Amino acid sequence: MISRQWRGLCKPEHAQAYVEHLQGDTFPAIRKIAGFLSASILSRRTHEGVEFLIVTQWESIESIRGFAGAEAEAAVVPAKVHDMMVEYDHVVRHYEVVV
Repeated sequence: MISRQWRGLCKPEHAQAYVEHLQGDTFPAIRKIAGFLSASILSRRTHEGVEFLIVTQWESIESIRGFAGAEAEAAVVPAKVHDMMVEYDHVVRHYEVVV
């Protein structure tokens, strides 16, 4: 199993809209991809905004390519999300789940 992790710092006034985007658009779409297992939204307030860590679990790196394309490490950030963010990772981190 592979854990895919992406971090973004959201403008405080857009934090709720970003969560709604994930729950209404992103997560329903990735649930349809073979090999997708689960998704979590972690958040914390900072001085600059609301930091989100999005963690998805996948059966394999090949499953992730069904979402991200050939460059599995490339972040998938829709245009409408760009304006919500102060900054965000352009490259994601993948970890093999040991336990």
